[in-house]
Amino acid sequence: MAGRIPRQFIDDVLVRTDIVDVVDSFVKLTKLGREHKACCPFHQEKSPSFTVSQDKQFYHCFGCGAHGSAVGFLMEYAGLDFPEAIENLAERLGLDVPREGNSGTSADYSALNDMLTQANQWLLQQLRHHKQKASAVDYLKQRGVSGQVAAHYQLGFAPPARDAMLQALAGNNTEQRTLMVEAGLAIERRPGQFMDKFRNRVMFPIHNRRGQVIGFGGRVLDDSQPKYLNSPETPVFHKGRELYGLWHARRANRKLARLVVVEGYMDVVALSQFGISWAVASLGTAATSEHVERLFQATSHVLFCFDGDRAGRQAAWRALENALPYIRDGREVGFVFLPDGEDPDTLVRAHGASAFEEAADGAKPLSDYMFGGLCMDLELSTMEGRSALAEKAKPLLAKLPPSVFSELAWQRLGELTRLSPSRMGAGSNLSQAPNTSKTPASGRATGAKSPSLMRSVISLLVHYPHLSGTVVDREALRSITQPGASLLNELLDLLAQSPDLTTGGLLEYFRDHPHGPHIARLATDSPPLIQAGLDAELSGALKKLLNLRAEERIRELTERARGFDLSPDEKEEYKTLLIRSKKLRL
Repeated sequence: MAGRIPRQFIDDVLVRTDIVDVVDSFVKLTKLGREHKACCPFHQEKSPSFTVSQDKQFYHCFGCGAHGSAVGFLMEYAGLDFPEAIENLAERLGLDVPREGNSGTSADYSALNDMLTQANQWLLQQLRHHKQKASAVDYLKQRGVSGQVAAHYQLGFAPPARDAMLQALAGNNTEQRTLMVEAGLAIERRPGQFMDKFRNRVMFPIHNRRGQVIGFGGRVLDDSQPKYLNSPETPVFHKGRELYGLWHARRANRKLARLVVVEGYMDVVALSQFGISWAVASLGTAATSEHVERLFQATSHVLFCFDGDRAGRQAAWRALENALPYIRDGREVGFVFLPDGEDPDTLVRAHGASAFEEAADGAKPLSDYMFGGLCMDLELSTMEGRSALAEKAKPLLAKLPPSVFSELAWQRLGELTRLSPSRMGAGSNLSQAPNTSKTPASGRATGAKSPSLMRSVISLLVHYPHLSGTVVDREALRSITQPGASLLNELLDLLAQSPDLTTGGLLEYFRDHPHGPHIARLATDSPPLIQAGLDAELSGALKKLLNLRAEERIRELTERARGFDLSPDEKEEYKTLLIRSKKLRL
């Protein structure tokens, strides 16, 4: 298992990330004053109460109480776990995620990655220099692939020989040959007898989200079968998760307005040849739920493109079923069906990029495709037909997460069946927005007491972390004993080490900390009322805290002095505190 992501790297990623860009890639934001607003993606509302603060790198919904940093948003909205969210943000910044304390199989993964990188470089060289390269070059020319596009996708050539790659990368080293088998590059036919996995094929390297080669697809150059061959499942390659061309699409588009999922490698390459850089392909499988999740991490608008034949329609329906659990307000899914005998490759070559873009623009929305498919061959003028529709539709609609789209889908089913959604058991799927807010939108319960001095100080630092740089009596503050002192000192120590942390960054630091819920409550409260400027407000509050501690200690020492029980050091401390207390009152 990979090691932990270093804390410093997480802090650096949060400092360099702009939460507005992250949220806006999923939910369209509108700038109003210093904040950005939208209708909340976590519950249904007509007026926007969801705000994103660029200054604080923090989002908060005053309606349902949802809040957090860019990491929290990816976890809640895109369904990522914490490491995946950090990897997603790092990928947006073009950073590799370091790991600490790696053990066990991580070394093997590194060796696998190195072997796959070597294989990719070798295959590239074969396309340029191998004496039998002509068949591969001719094939690519016939398909209209330019040298520039071939280089962009790092296309290669696997020679016909049974062990050309084995000899080049492993020689007679049994350990290296075994590693090639584990990487999916070779096959061990019998103990000690190896052969290349890919032979006489144009090779398409498959990249992960960080741009590492993790597997290959190969298109045969003769009549051998199978026509297309993928790498087998390996520790670093799982075809049900990866999408061919996604890494290239993200590199080519700073912000992906949409992605289209096509069926083959050559479709992706051909579309790119004509300037369409937002196509990806599943790897010989129907679009899985993991594919859909990964697509929505990259864009809010996903299209599935299929042939119009029976196999294409079946694949489209499986894609629809897998997409339903990920449909939220602000996300779009559409289905593009090409004319019989056409695929994206042939369409753009015959009619140009505009023909494919026109087909994409005319994609059938998920709702239309779903209800059209459900109603097919049913006679809705009869009770039997409407009953059959309800039974077919309910399992699909039950997959939808709570959202306006979900409610509208159930309403549409009600119109078609002439039944109310509640009669069909839709109640559990409607209007079930999370409600984590335990206080009014202001964050304070009606009639609550004024916040304590300690709470005010910590709240100032949570809302305005840069103020930590103005703190002067740092060592003196370590001596305070009021409730909350340990949190205050931990907060100041953290900000001394990472002075660029924002409110969102503080939330991530305290995510699994015992004080995490308290920090989150303060972050979602209204900022403290400022009367004398931020610096002066914090300085004054800290001065009062130190004065309170000094007075408390003076009382303790005064009591002991009455019994003549002070040590020489305590007598000196007593004098110092009396002088300091006098200064603090000035």
